[in-house]
Amino acid sequence: MSWEGDRDLEGLPPLPLILGIVVAFVSSVALVWLAAGTAIVAGAYGGTLLVVVFALLLGPRFKPDQPGDGFAHPDWSVTSAAIQNRRRGVAVVDRANRLTCANSTYEKWFGADLAPHEIQFGEEALDRIATASRQAWREGHAECQDLSLASASNTYSLTIERVGRGEDYLVWRFGEILKQRSYDGVADRISGPFGSVISRSGIELALVAPDGIVQVATPGLAERATGAKDTTLSGQEFVQLLRSDDRDRIFFAGEGQQGSPQTLVHIPLDPAAAAEGEPAPALMVLVDSAVGIGGGAQASGKAAIPQLEALLSALPLGLALTDRDGRFLFANKAFLRAVEREANGLPQFPSDLVVREDKAAMADTVRRFAKGATASGDMAVRLANDKEEPVSIGLAGVRGLGDAAVLLSISDSTEEKRLRRQVAQATKMQAVGQLAGGVAHDFNNVLTAIIGYCDLMLLRHTPGDSDYDDIQQIKANSNRAASLTRQLLAFSRQQTLRPVVLQMPDVVSEVSQLLKRLMGDKVEFAVRHDRELGPVRADPQQLEQVIINLAVNARDAMQSHAAKLGKQDWKGRLTLATRRVSARDVRKMGIDIMPADDYTVLIVQDTGGGIPSEDLNKIFEPFFTTKEQGKGTGLGLSTVYGIVKQSNGFIFADNVTDASGRTAGARFTMYLPVHKGEMPSVQRVDEREEVKASEWSGGGKLLLVEDEDMVRAVAERALTRAGYAVTTARDGEEGLGQIANGDVEFDLIVSDVVMPAMDGPAMARAIRKVKPKIPILFMSGYAEEQLRNDIDIDNMHFIPKPFSVQQINAKVSEVLGEQAKSEA
Repeated sequence: MSWEGDRDLEGLPPLPLILGIVVAFVSSVALVWLAAGTAIVAGAYGGTLLVVVFALLLGPRFKPDQPGDGFAHPDWSVTSAAIQNRRRGVAVVDRANRLTCANSTYEKWFGADLAPHEIQFGEEALDRIATASRQAWREGHAECQDLSLASASNTYSLTIERVGRGEDYLVWRFGEILKQRSYDGVADRISGPFGSVISRSGIELALVAPDGIVQVATPGLAERATGAKDTTLSGQEFVQLLRSDDRDRIFFAGEGQQGSPQTLVHIPLDPAAAAEGEPAPALMVLVDSAVGIGGGAQASGKAAIPQLEALLSALPLGLALTDRDGRFLFANKAFLRAVEREANGLPQFPSDLVVREDKAAMADTVRRFAKGATASGDMAVRLANDKEEPVSIGLAGVRGLGDAAVLLSISDSTEEKRLRRQVAQATKMQAVGQLAGGVAHDFNNVLTAIIGYCDLMLLRHTPGDSDYDDIQQIKANSNRAASLTRQLLAFSRQQTLRPVVLQMPDVVSEVSQLLKRLMGDKVEFAVRHDRELGPVRADPQQLEQVIINLAVNARDAMQSHAAKLGKQDWKGRLTLATRRVSARDVRKMGIDIMPADDYTVLIVQDTGGGIPSEDLNKIFEPFFTTKEQGKGTGLGLSTVYGIVKQSNGFIFADNVTDASGRTAGARFTMYLPVHKGEMPSVQRVDEREEVKASEWSGGGKLLLVEDEDMVRAVAERALTRAGYAVTTARDGEEGLGQIANGDVEFDLIVSDVVMPAMDGPAMARAIRKVKPKIPILFMSGYAEEQLRNDIDIDNMHFIPKPFSVQQINAKVSEVLGEQAKSEA
């Protein structure tokens, strides 16, 4: 008997060990019997010992298998076969970011030796991949979208998942994002069963490339055009398949004189792509005018209608079908969008879409195409929802489609209209801005003279004189007028700004306490800030002015809305919020006038009655106001617009709706580009600040060049009183002549910028050729930043108009003091 070969005894101890156990058992029982002197105690002991021995021997046979301390190394070839996927590239990496296995799609897209973090994505995409990898190790899952390769235009999506018994691996799944075109799938429909149904209905379709070559056609088109059923038309010229007679009717070339005339409808499948320089194929529809005479043809036509509607729904061109009585049977989404009836649906007749003046002509034309000879044409009408511009609607009589009799086509010009309105609005705002800037510049010259003469008169009067208070009143009103010109210059983007790099929440914080006082007890004021906002480059004082203007307008709008509703105990809410908007978000928004860049956004939202739709395109225009007469100048929002535009930003106004769709307030959204470089902070000098006393008292010889007589006179008197020797000139040529004469060695040239004949910058360049170190102080009503961008002259200084006697004296003293220090 063999123990090793007995399957029932497998796992038991070997025979010698068993014999030893038996001998030990018998011996121990005998010893207990001898010691106790009774067989009962020995029997009990022996039974107990026997149970223990059997339990020890048989226990391992019933013990479940336990895994070892370690795991066998996985067979990655099995894993690679399991993750095969033609549409997704899958890779597995370990804790050390080493590539352990990948499927064939991953190797085809990225290479067999590259781990996911080593793929040549763009810099921004690599940063997001690294962040997602850390998130997956930490949270077990992460996702990324729109990952672009640095050397190709392919775009991928990515999901990462932490897996494994010890969660020691990451599974990376890449999916390629394919750009969907409007005509994708049309070729398969034409060449498939749907194309056969269409051919039996008397309609033939062909997908034709921009060069006129047939790409695919319905099965019946080959037989009718060439006479051979099995002939392929791919690669042939479409025009060679047709012929025309002396009446310009179209026939199939293969049917000769016995064929029936055809109606040809040309449908561009992607007009937008063609406009961008990527021509798309077109769909050629040939409708047989003889089909539909028999009942069988009518039945086939009715069966084809659902299939035809499916095809028309997939096309980007607006298409609709009517019956012989002119009633609508069907319209695709593009048609509804073009006639702005997406929400309300189709009316009963096409004439219901147009204005009253065009109804009769529209109805007669549809009726003629439905019941007359097969023909096609187009007509210009004005839609009832958009009476400003006419649109062209194409009409074609069709036969063999059951109830369908007329095919109407219209191009969706919604985007084109929106872009046209934006361009028109921007052009109008630019023209008005130029006008406002010119008016403000000329008005500043007048104000400079008025304020200057007031200062000179005040030097001869003391407080208490009869004329002193009158002069002060004239000067105060002049300063008010100067603030109006500053608003006009802000709108025309010609205001003097001192931009610094700042954070938007800091500006909001500075002005919050003032806003709370301005809002009063009836307006709740709330501030919300987004995280990780980018810095912006702007003038902090002007940004504060923007926020105050928007907040005050919002308060007035809420008060007016409450008054209209008759609410005495009204409560309003003003919300200031900052947001972070990336370039990708801007592209999704589709705002054509705003470049795709990173922006920091400020949103000012109220709970008033909103902005009337007819005023949305006018609210930023100067002097436009909806307030009562005498309660507003109409320059508040125009100032906001100018400051934002001069800071390279954008501002938009719209209305906010509640859950029921009603207007719940107005919202102003300001976009400022994120500053991506270093810039030293520059303190802004406010023209209204009190002029500090000058430290320069050395006098000097000045050349004053100004074409406005009153400005030149007041500046000459002010500078002469301050102890300077002043020589005047009426324009740039006269000023250049004073330098050329060489009679006086001038210490400083004070000049206007805009002058007839030779302007200030041209004169300065000519003078610098003779006197390269002489300082030049320009006087102008335009922005200093704009002036410095247009004039590249060293040692140039600037004083804005209008200025007072004290301001011009202080500025001249400052310039001469700096010049003396530099020469020393």
